Amino acid sequence: MRVAFLIHSMEVSGCRYRVLQYLPYLQGQGVETSIHLFPKRASDKLRLYRSLARYDLFFVHRRLFPPVEFWYLRRQAKRIVFDFDDAIMYRSSRSRNPYSLSRRIKFGYMIRRMDYIIAGNAFLKSEVLPYNPKVEVIPTSIELSQYGEGDSETKKGPVTVGWIGSHSTLQYLEGLMPILERIYEVCPHFQLKIVCDQFLESPSVPVIKKAWSAKDEEADLRSFDIGLMPLTDDPWSRGKCGLKILQYSTVGVPVVCSPVGVNRDLVRDGVNGFWATHEGEWKEKLLCLIREEKLRREMGERGRRLVEEGYTVNVNAPRIYALLEKVCREGKGA
Repeated sequence: MRVAFLIHSMEVSGCRYRVLQYLPYLQGQGVETSIHLFPKRASDKLRLYRSLARYDLFFVHRRLFPPVEFWYLRRQAKRIVFDFDDAIMYRSSRSRNPYSLSRRIKFGYMIRRMDYIIAGNAFLKSEVLPYNPKVEVIPTSIELSQYGEGDSETKKGPVTVGWIGSHSTLQYLEGLMPILERIYEVCPHFQLKIVCDQFLESPSVPVIKKAWSAKDEEADLRSFDIGLMPLTDDPWSRGKCGLKILQYSTVGVPVVCSPVGVNRDLVRDGVNGFWATHEGEWKEKLLCLIREEKLRREMGERGRRLVEEGYTVNVNAPRIYALLEKVCREGKGA
């Protein structure tokens, strides 16, 4: 089986966690893999699309094509699998109106013509079903071999409340900042650590600003005592696949999150973290974890076990392989 993968970047987290980390397993099963970054020039696109006949399957991560371009691509490729982990048929949470006619047209046109779709969560699957029944939920996964067990030593100094992510999601943390500042007024025993390529300021809460890097990612996550994942409740946010929570949980860090979309599945309220829907709950839950080290440790251990049960590469790589093999097998018989 020869598979060409189309991704945005080698560095973008969605590409790394939804495609690149599965390649060693697929190659071990005899799959010949080829990675392509999305071309910008028309001549490069044409060259790529004309090469697709050499592959048994074309795997597209997240990209929406204009209908005319996808019509040509569809004619060149034998079989196409589409994988996505964001609500790309909607506008982002910053938009006043989440609904986009142009995005919906592109999405509907493409999804109807896909051989199979992999959705990152149940909400995204529900968006696919009106157009195509051939869809399966495979969650974002963690390669556990890249993370050791949690550190059993007691950390000294202030409690570190942490957030990691891209600048495109920093808006959610920005909305939480006034609440963190009010918590700090009654409990000045914590610091906020932001791991990103852009940062926020606070007049009162101490903020540690750490530029994200792949080599430091695990160490940065382990430096957290509590992980944050605030979201607004809108269509774009419901499409999120909870990578932050998975990362926190893998290193044994309890989470306080908005119970939106997949967050409700990844954080079991009171078990491996807390849900918080308004200021009172954010203050109550964060103060509880800031003050209780034993509870942080217990919740973190439960979070690690949840990841091990269903959100690892060992669990989901075989599912990816079986799906690709199935699509290719059905294609040969078509």
